[in-house]
Amino acid sequence: MPKRHSTLAVKRSVTGLGLFTLRPIPAGRRIIEFVGKLINGAEAEVKGGKYLFEINEDCYIDGSARTNLARYLNHSCRPNAVAYADGKRIWIWSKRAIRAGEEIMFDYGEAFVKKYLAAQGVKCGCAKCASASKAAKSSRG
Repeated sequence: MPKRHSTLAVKRSVTGLGLFTLRPIPAGRRIIEFVGKLINGAEAEVKGGKYLFEINEDCYIDGSARTNLARYLNHSCRPNAVAYADGKRIWIWSKRAIRAGEEIMFDYGEAFVKKYLAAQGVKCGCAKCASASKAAKSSRG
């Protein structure tokens, strides 16, 4: 298990493990950096999408090391955080105020979701998708 951050913790979430805040985070605050080894596009293609963050088409951050707490950030169609690139660094910022105990999530982007998550049958854990999934199941009888 990764080391604990003073204000963040890895816990069980709807989709597996997720990154949660232990304290409230105001809107517009830098939360965490997505860190890892820089790899090229060919290496990223071999590795697949897991724990990769695209900087550009031939530069990715391989965030698979367990010391990278940001690797536990999950996707949401209704995220409370957003990722910003600063050169070859990726920072996660709060999009809105985040309550203590809430999972921090950001939108991975439509292309990633289609290519990696949907292709593997992984569904988004956000409230919007969970309710849509529930409605679809009930309409099937």
